[in-house]
Amino acid sequence: MKICMLVVAALLGTRMAQAATDVNETARFLAGLPVSGNSELAPLTQGAAWKQHADYIGTAWAKLEARQLTKIEGWTGANLRKRDANVFYMFSGPDFLYANAFFPDARNYVLCGTEPVGSVPDVTKLDVGQALYHIEGALNSVLNYSFFQTKQMREDFSQADLQGTIPVLMVFLARSGKTIENVSMVQPHGVRIDFNGGTLYYFSVDLSNGSVERSGLLAFCRKLGRGDSLLKSASYLPPEDGFSAIRNFLLDQSDVIVEDDSGVPYRDFNPAQWQVRLYGNYQAPIDIFKQYFQPDLADAFAHSSPQGLPFGIGYRGWDPRKSALIVAYRR
Repeated sequence: MKICMLVVAALLGTRMAQAATDVNETARFLAGLPVSGNSELAPLTQGAAWKQHADYIGTAWAKLEARQLTKIEGWTGANLRKRDANVFYMFSGPDFLYANAFFPDARNYVLCGTEPVGSVPDVTKLDVGQALYHIEGALNSVLNYSFFQTKQMREDFSQADLQGTIPVLMVFLARSGKTIENVSMVQPHGVRIDFNGGTLYYFSVDLSNGSVERSGLLAFCRKLGRGDSLLKSASYLPPEDGFSAIRNFLLDQSDVIVEDDSGVPYRDFNPAQWQVRLYGNYQAPIDIFKQYFQPDLADAFAHSSPQGLPFGIGYRGWDPRKSALIVAYRR
């Protein structure tokens, strides 16, 4: 019954009371982008807090585009084959940025994490300075290091004035040039955001064995159909025995898997079923995850001629020379 509820609710959505134009204006305001002149938020953009926020986000975004996003988009166009309409990005948190950069033509994006969903904020009822401060805090690590820091994200997403992942998702959509058309809550613990050209789903789900199966998430994803998958900075959870269900789902349901070394272990890509291409330079994981070093992956890099990466990825995302990317194609 719970599975059916998730599938039906996620496909149909429960419309929020706030009008689509208000949601899109809110997204632009939070993203430090101009709003329409007749918007009720327009006067708030004249304040010092918003202007400082717009300068900060604008500068950080320009650097991120030059350092990461534009290079990923160029690399994707040259290296990834025909892609599916669906993208599954597990362990993502609200990171729509990299899903869109690697798979810009997808129709449906499914993101999952343990961070709460939250709600669309009514900016007119908030302390604008505090709200924008928390947005900047939530975005800081992904703008500068290419991944969210879980502890910091948990703190920023629990603030009374700006809760959950929805505000961050709205910022990323606005900054990616999308126009938000509708935001709908879906059960259990999810949100559907329709934008020009596609739909973004975010589910707050425990992806460990048992929990993920009971949640109905996997049934929903199978209902969408086959897809491509992205795994990045996944805390090395996919290799764990306690996450075999989500790992097996990705291996069964994906036509292409793009990942750093924190995703599906290299040993799980059966050569009879997968063609694997390696990019960059594989190094031992950072100290906190050093037990997840993969000798077979290191050997594969050492005995092949991986193409270089023009961008960083994963927990060493600040340095392309120390980043590795694995692209597995279903045969």
